[in-house]
Amino acid sequence: MTIDFTTDGAFAVITLNRPEAYNALDLASLRALSDAVARFESDGNLRVVIVTGTGKAFSAGADIDETLPFMKEHGTKSLPPTIMRGQTVTKPIIAAVNGLALGGGFELALACDLRIAAVSARFGFPEIGLGLIPGWGGTQRLPRLVGAGRAAEMILTGRAISADEAVRIGLVNKVVNDNELLPAALEMARAIAEKSAAAVGLAKEAIHKGLDLPLNQALDFEAGLEDAVLHTPGFEEGMRAYREKRRAHKGR
Repeated sequence: MTIDFTTDGAFAVITLNRPEAYNALDLASLRALSDAVARFESDGNLRVVIVTGTGKAFSAGADIDETLPFMKEHGTKSLPPTIMRGQTVTKPIIAAVNGLALGGGFELALACDLRIAAVSARFGFPEIGLGLIPGWGGTQRLPRLVGAGRAAEMILTGRAISADEAVRIGLVNKVVNDNELLPAALEMARAIAEKSAAAVGLAKEAIHKGLDLPLNQALDFEAGLEDAVLHTPGFEEGMRAYREKRRAHKGR
């Protein structure tokens, strides 16, 4: 299997499993990744998914021998839909980045909502050295996270950065020791899963869609979502818990 999918209660873990190829994304991996994410999205019992890799890499990017020739012949948009392009996911996705996250692997991490990095992690776009650009969302998502100047430096020079630099510039949320990576991701997933599923989903929608709107339109969009969440069971439970001076029941 090029992709492993496991569940534990409200959590799912998607693991890229081609360690002999540094988890490079061949066509089979892209299809399996798309299927695994769709399975997570459609399962009402699952609240948060963690994406990680086996071995020394999160992912070294597109498979040079297979995926790039396919893209040249058929076009980038002919690839299977993934969270990088073409696949919509309403629930939170956490990237647990172990080792190398290069090219398409870096873009996969960028497409997640939150990123936790092991100290061994390195992030970079080597595409420019191949006469390419990061074409799976890298030129669009990286500037939104770290600003145009820092993004341009990474993209145009191909310079890779360490986990420590990544957290300094706001690329990742936190850095942990390698053996603490999955526990830290599960702790974050647990904190999210305890909250109202409706509120979490609408908050994610507000963040991502609002970034593409002028501020005044984004504020109107946010207000509409706030009106919607006021009529959900999660809000009613939250108010009851507040009045009764107790914790709200998990995930309602």
